[in-house]
Amino acid sequence: PNILLLFLFISFMEDTGYMARAAFITDKVMHKIGLHGKSFIPLIMGFGCNVPAIMATRTLENKNDRILTILINPFMSCSARIPVYILIIGAFFKESAALVLFSIYGIGIIIAVIVARIFKKVLFKSEEAPFVMELPPYRMPVPKVIVRHMWAKAYQYLKKMGGTILIASIIIWALGYFPHNIENINVESKAIEVSELSSEAIVELKELQQENSYIGRIGKFISPVMEPLGFDWKMSVSILTGVVAKEVIVSTMGVLYMADEDTFDLQDRLISSEVFDSLTAFVFMLFILIYFPCIAVLVTVAKESGWMWALFMAGYTTLLAWCIAFIVNSIGGMFI
Repeated sequence: PNILLLFLFISFMEDTGYMARAAFITDKVMHKIGLHGKSFIPLIMGFGCNVPAIMATRTLENKNDRILTILINPFMSCSARIPVYILIIGAFFKESAALVLFSIYGIGIIIAVIVARIFKKVLFKSEEAPFVMELPPYRMPVPKVIVRHMWAKAYQYLKKMGGTILIASIIIWALGYFPHNIENINVESKAIEVSELSSEAIVELKELQQENSYIGRIGKFISPVMEPLGFDWKMSVSILTGVVAKEVIVSTMGVLYMADEDTFDLQDRLISSEVFDSLTAFVFMLFILIYFPCIAVLVTVAKESGWMWALFMAGYTTLLAWCIAFIVNSIGGMFI
């Protein structure tokens, strides 16, 4: 529902002819931060999905402007991140949900502005291209057309949910299930059947099984890098699988925390976990906002500007995410 609403309003603005005028109005402001007025449209589209947003940079005649817009586009929090935000905010920020969600989007925009100014001075020193754009007439949007556009975008999202995310979730489950040796656990040199244990003991054994599974080993391998941010191995694995698609983070956490299909059950398990608190939850969302874009975005960047820029984007966003998360966690830890 949240993603449908997002696509609804974007389709409405596109069909009225306002998007082109918004680019014209914001041209002066965009030039101050080192971007072209036409960069406004791809950046706004980035709140829906970064893939079509990056493809929309083709309207920019200047190559430097186009690459700069591509490099900062992932900071526009796409719809794929919304399920993660809803999960975390619903668990830890119920009383100030709107403010926290708005702050996450705002932080993304601020980071994009700062990075754009730095890159413009360091990497893309060139003369600014003049703003030339044909303004379409204002049109009264047709509800049927808006709904059709909204559904076309939502259908692409559902295809990704049913394809990439489903396959990724199965792989994550398999990595968390194998090697499976929980059926016969040796406790104090005595073979004890699982059926003889209490429900609490079974939960503990399942957690032990998960830690020793393939995904647990992967998580523990990368956890030393993530520990300074306050993240445990489960959060590290979730971040790693988010490279496939950001929505996969939620399904990964559902598997790792052994939650039922109900989202509220996963939220309860996060609240009761020893690692998660309000600071860690906010830092986690910040990291998800900034770090490595999904594979689909990376491939699109490679097609539009080359693999060098795609790998550069993957590297600098992840490094920036770690640094900002570390600073926020360190400063927050002094007060909380």
